[in-house]
Amino acid sequence: MSEGPKQQMPARRKARKRALDVLFEADLRDRPPVEVLAGYVERIEKPRPDHLGYAVGLVEGVAGHLDRIDELISSYAEGWTLDRMPVVDRNLARIAVYELLYLDEIDDAVAITEAVELARQMSTDDSPRFLNGLLGRIAEYATR
Repeated sequence: MSEGPKQQMPARRKARKRALDVLFEADLRDRPPVEVLAGYVERIEKPRPDHLGYAVGLVEGVAGHLDRIDELISSYAEGWTLDRMPVVDRNLARIAVYELLYLDEIDDAVAITEAVELARQMSTDDSPRFLNGLLGRIAEYATR
C-alpha cells in the first residue's frame, strides 16, 4: 500500500535523518563517521533508496569539514559548549552548517528549517528554538 503525498517524507529529509543516525552513532561510539557510514550502507538492503546518495554526501561532507563546522558551532552557540549540547542537536547543527557553508544548491532557510523540524521530532522541547537561533547566526556570518 503506497503512502499519499502528504504522508511521504521528502527525500532530502529522509537523507538528513539517515545522516543524523550515522553521525549520532559515530559521536556516541567515538568512531570516525565515515567508518560508521560504511557499516550502515552495507546493512541497507537493495534496491537502495534514492536519497541514500545525499545522506552519504552529508556524512562525508560533515566528516571532511568537522573541525571548521565545530569551530563555528562553538563560536555561535551562546552559552553552550559542544560537549554540553544534546547529541542529536550537535549533529543536526553539524548537518545544517555543512549545508549552509558548502552546498550552494540548498537554500539557507531550507537547511535551517529542516534542522529545526528534525529537532522538533527527535530532541528536547528547547532544541528547535536553540537550533533556529544558532543556525540563523551562522547563516548570517556565512553570507557576509
